[in-house]
Amino acid sequence: MALGSRKPAILITSDDHARLTKLADGYASRHPDLAEELYTELDRARVVASEKPGSPFVRLGSRFRFTTDDGDDRTVTLVLPGEADILAGKVSVMTPMGVALIGLSGGQSMKWTARDGTVHTLTVVSVEASEEAVSGELAGVGS
Repeated sequence: MALGSRKPAILITSDDHARLTKLADGYASRHPDLAEELYTELDRARVVASEKPGSPFVRLGSRFRFTTDDGDDRTVTLVLPGEADILAGKVSVMTPMGVALIGLSGGQSMKWTARDGTVHTLTVVSVEASEEAVSGELAGVGS
């Protein structure tokens, strides 16, 4: 993903880091470009304790609102691939947009490249704290 500007600082919980590393490992042979993007984000993220992550940021199970450079304004939840359902507002972390969203806090923007090669910019408007992200149905990777 080529960016004209520096990427924003991102956070990730230690639990999500472990889950997403396993997920990227599983995708590496089937979707190497996407797995590499996720590895890059995991490498640059600041890892925080899962029990007390601090201020809300986009993580597995988070519900958040974002806008895009083409005027889209959505509230969605970031989920594992098996839980994805765009009509229900559940975006898979294993999509170019999902990888771009991981770790962002309210007010941060990130560029991402769609599968057709189009570069988009998205901005996280707000993130709701999510108990599910810490201890709910996302306790296992299960994809």
